Amino acid sequence: MTGLGKTHFLSIEDYLAGEENSPFKREYLGGAVHAKAGGSADHAAISANAIVSLGGQLRGKPCRTFTSDLKVRIDLPEHTRFYDPDVQVVCQPGAGDTRYQDRPSVIVEVLSESTRRIDLGEKKDAYLAIPTLKVLLLVESDQPSVLVYRRGPEGGFTRELVEGPAAVIDLPEIEASLPLADLFEGVVFPPS
Repeated sequence: MTGLGKTHFLSIEDYLAGEENSPFKREYLGGAVHAKAGGSADHAAISANAIVSLGGQLRGKPCRTFTSDLKVRIDLPEHTRFYDPDVQVVCQPGAGDTRYQDRPSVIVEVLSESTRRIDLGEKKDAYLAIPTLKVLLLVESDQPSVLVYRRGPEGGFTRELVEGPAAVIDLPEIEASLPLADLFEGVVFPPS
C-alpha cells in the first residue's frame, strides 16, 4: 500500500526568499507553491505590446507598468496569494526593492489554452478582490478579443467584450487607452 505524499506549505517569507534564486516562476496560494508554465511567442508578444503601449502613455505620470517579473500580492480573507500577471499598472507603487506590488490599478492577463481555466476562474476572482483594482483585461491570444472587467462607482465590476483589430479599450482610470491594433501588433491569428 502506498501513502499519499505530504504537501509542504511555505511561509510567505520563505516563498519570497526562494523566489530570489528560483530558475522558474512560481505562484503562491495560501502556503502551496505551484510552478508556472511558460508562454508562447504570441503570448509574450501580446504582453510586450501592452507594456510598450501603456508604458509610453504613462511616461511622466504617477502610474507605472510592470512585467510579469513583479508579482502581485492578494490578501484574501482565508489566505494570501502571489500571482505573476503578464502586465500590471500600479499608481501607488511600493518600494523599488520589493518583489511584489499589492495595489495595482490595472491587470492584463493573456490567456492560453493551458492556463485558461485557472485564469478565467480562480485568478480572475482573486484579482477582482483587490480593493485598488479598477480594470482587469483578459486577453485572448488566438483572436483580437479582450474581456474587460471594470469597477463601477458602487464597487462591483461590469463585464464588456471588446473585439476586432479596430477596437480601442479606453482606460480613463489611468489616463490611457489600449488600441487592439497595438496590443496584437505582429501576431498572426489562425484561420477561423
